[in-house]
Amino acid sequence: MAGTLRAARGSAPGSLMLMGEHSVLRGQPCWVCALDRRLTVDLHPRADNIVRLHSGLGEHETRIGDWLGNDRFRFVIGALRACKESLEAAGQGFELDIKSGMSHQMGLGSSAAVTVATLAALAAAGGAPADAVDPTTGAVSPSWLARIGHEVVLKVQGGRGSGADVAASSFGGLLRYYQDGDQTLQLPIAPDLTLLYSGYKTPSPEVISIVETASGQDPAVFEAIDELVGMVVRRATDAAVADDLETVGRMWNVNHGLMDAMGVNDARLSALAYELRDDPNVLGSKISGSGLGDCVVGLGKAMRRDFGAVSLDVKVEQTGATADPILEEPG
Repeated sequence: MAGTLRAARGSAPGSLMLMGEHSVLRGQPCWVCALDRRLTVDLHPRADNIVRLHSGLGEHETRIGDWLGNDRFRFVIGALRACKESLEAAGQGFELDIKSGMSHQMGLGSSAAVTVATLAALAAAGGAPADAVDPTTGAVSPSWLARIGHEVVLKVQGGRGSGADVAASSFGGLLRYYQDGDQTLQLPIAPDLTLLYSGYKTPSPEVISIVETASGQDPAVFEAIDELVGMVVRRATDAAVADDLETVGRMWNVNHGLMDAMGVNDARLSALAYELRDDPNVLGSKISGSGLGDCVVGLGKAMRRDFGAVSLDVKVEQTGATADPILEEPG
């Protein structure tokens, strides 16, 4: 039946990888948290079959059934294509207004957040499959958002991506996560963080490719590194459950060294990590994300203010994705 969409808003937090980067792609656990920087997607139905996207990155127009791509909106288009059967059954166009509280230049999970927020808006608008909604609560299912969001990201990124950032945007909080998604555990802490941006970033797929090449040259060595990363993450998880942040901090330092062994560290990142460790309020520090640029994260709120790098004020966000009707159309 045509014309069944309703106005809705989807919202999802950004995310930050805290432990287990790279090794999570090879079966080991990782830590990822949601951040208090959110991205919102407002959906407003149209009377025709045109779909228009609006964001700070620009504009894009396509039609129901066409789903024309645009590199700047590739994750949004991927989410629309994931729900294309429901949207084509509705037969109704819409506007998507995308507003972000984070920079797409930094690795704060903006791609995962826009994917999850778009899926949440589609589900709340009635443009997603029936299993998008939890039959018990009537709310959009975070498990569905995490599963479909991961599928979207994999398609967009050519099969690369653990889905950890998507899970954080879907569920919120601090998670111990495995790539298969079946053992996601919400940890009972929300630690203070100090986040420093190095000033440059190497795209994650490129860094992943570098690690894969190095691993192919010395597979036994990299298998051992992955095993050690998994051991460190499991040790940190046990410590977090026991509210032992000093041990968590030590494990962060060890994980940083293992990322160095993978070849994803550099002099700038290492200098920032060690400067953070010199701060009396910081219990440990490491690269956050794939490496070769982007951010370094410290466990604790640093007393020092000037590190010669952009310092981002972030907190762990306990609320994951939300999906709500928009009761009043803008006048």
